[in-house]
Amino acid sequence: MPNSPRIIALPEIKTLLREIDLSPLIAEGFIAYSEGEAVVPPVGELILEDPPGEVHIKYGYILDDDHYVIKIASGFYKNVELGIPWGNGMMLLFSQHTGEPEAILLDEGYLTDIRTAVAGAVAAGAMAPEEVTRIGIVGTGVQARLQLRYLSTVTDCTKVLVCGRSESKLHTYASEMSAFGFEVETTMDISQIGATCNLIVMTTPAKEPLLKSEHVREGTHITAMGSDTPEKQEVDSLVLQRADLVVADSISQCLTRGEIHHAINNGDVRENELVELGDLLSGREEWTRRSSDITIADLTGVAVQDIQIAKAVYLEAL
Repeated sequence: MPNSPRIIALPEIKTLLREIDLSPLIAEGFIAYSEGEAVVPPVGELILEDPPGEVHIKYGYILDDDHYVIKIASGFYKNVELGIPWGNGMMLLFSQHTGEPEAILLDEGYLTDIRTAVAGAVAAGAMAPEEVTRIGIVGTGVQARLQLRYLSTVTDCTKVLVCGRSESKLHTYASEMSAFGFEVETTMDISQIGATCNLIVMTTPAKEPLLKSEHVREGTHITAMGSDTPEKQEVDSLVLQRADLVVADSISQCLTRGEIHHAINNGDVRENELVELGDLLSGREEWTRRSSDITIADLTGVAVQDIQIAKAVYLEAL
């Protein structure tokens, strides 16, 4: 008789994560993907209109591994009006050898949030200026918090400028992040982000570009992680046209969603100019930052991140 899958709920997941160094695992996942050692089908997606929501289904496996993973993650933005979290979901882990379910991770979207933030830190660690003088965060939500916290693993910069549309949310953000040792100032003018920050993280679900070319100084790195559907866009395509290095977490995926998708459609970037993050991390793509370089990482979220974090939590639970 087959064994029942282990059910791991959110409180246990949070406890287990404290024992796991995720950055090298996520980096290894990107490298495996870029080296053709992962099977990752196109993203499954449901876009709902009333109430507005989106559901992403990502799945795949790494060759010669023991597991495959199916992840379901949702975002319903009006949930805040109901007093419940806007994001939810779970990860399902199966044996790659028999197809038997081995774990159900009832993470409520938390693992997606964490693996996304870790990926941002991994990209910044590979691409950001050696001396980060000020971090710019655009947005005041969950990723605006987590991206900043995980950046502390790759830079000792604590000066932060956060840009948002709500003074009350900006105040709350500054108060919360100051408790982690950051010196946070706030603005509602995004041009101030580009004028004073050389590491910028975009974390919004915007459908019109927020960050324009004239906002961005030479020597700046941008991590854009909010645009994970074809409709979303946070960064004007001319920023990518100016950039000395444009990196995709998945080139094939970024051709259909994210900042690169829009830049290619506008004729501002060509596919052969793109570099995949895994190739940059492995050294297969050789690159050395110059002080004047503008760089951008387009992170649309790849199933290898889900595979790596789900496996890590399950193995730690064992």
